[in-house]
Amino acid sequence: MRDAIGLLEVEGLVASIEGLDAMLKTADVRLVHAEKRLGGRLVTVIIAGTVSAVTAAINRGKVAVQPFGHVYGVEIIPSPHPEVTKFFDMGE
Repeated sequence: MRDAIGLLEVEGLVASIEGLDAMLKTADVRLVHAEKRLGGRLVTVIIAGTVSAVTAAINRGKVAVQPFGHVYGVEIIPSPHPEVTKFFDMGE
């Protein structure tokens, strides 16, 4: 299990891809899960890494998304409980 997970929920598939690209280029994080709702109009991207890496990546992702779509939610969960990680395949 990694130290933290970060969630970025945005409007639109293009915005989510732009945000994810920025996050992955900013810090040593990896994509854990992507959830598309409303035909891709609402997308949640979940990343994992150290607390500092996830924080830096999420902050950069929020900025990168703004020209393309609305940010609906952002959350960083340090040391998530093992039951929380059952929502998605952590690949570990």
